Amino acid sequence: MEPLGWVVFAGAVFFGSYVQSVVGFAMGMIVVAIVGASGTISLPVLTAAASIIAFVNILVSIKGHLPSVNRAILPWMMAGQIPTVVLGVWIIMVLDQEAQMVLQLLLGLFIVIGSSSMMIRPIPLSQVSPRWACLAAGIGGGLSGGMFSASGPVIGWFTYRQPLELAVIRATMLLFFAAASSLRTVVVAFQGGITPEVLWLSLIALPFVTIGAWLGRIMPPPISDAALKRSVFGLLLITGFYIVVTAVY
Repeated sequence: MEPLGWVVFAGAVFFGSYVQSVVGFAMGMIVVAIVGASGTISLPVLTAAASIIAFVNILVSIKGHLPSVNRAILPWMMAGQIPTVVLGVWIIMVLDQEAQMVLQLLLGLFIVIGSSSMMIRPIPLSQVSPRWACLAAGIGGGLSGGMFSASGPVIGWFTYRQPLELAVIRATMLLFFAAASSLRTVVVAFQGGITPEVLWLSLIALPFVTIGAWLGRIMPPPISDAALKRSVFGLLLITGFYIVVTAVY
């Protein structure tokens, strides 16, 4: 990989780690969007490394927050994600081998739709979602996590609609992401996808993800969460359109 590719990757990891530490999600989407748009790393390698990196970030970010996890909705969300993470990994492997243009187009569309949904303030529900809705959210988050190592748009939208305290929402999301990242890594490893390149990318990313998560905890940006989300997802929306255009043309 060219030196510029390493710089783009390290920068995306640091930025994504910082944002996730502040708002509770989006690291995987940020890394995959920025590096995917650069075209310097294949998507299966990039998403495999992103899963490992995200897990490290979550371990740093979730410290002290486990008691806040909502144990009523999380088990059903996790039950939904298990089969679809496996399905998502299988889809990305097949498309990378047989239809890379389609894979790039799906990535771009995923980023466009996901970013757009995150820029719209979700309307809070009057009561916590029933089990079937939690299961459906887990299915959607597992599929996007399996394909692109990014469950944030689906799970973020779902959990932020719940009539729960912000600390509870963020802790629940982080534990869901931890499970999704570890499961995806196990599936990819079973398929032989944890290559030396993936390990090197993950190793190089460790200091950037750790520092980003730490800074997010002690030095949050001097703007509201809503303003930060609009800025970040506005940037990702442009990136997604760029990926769609390059895939088609």
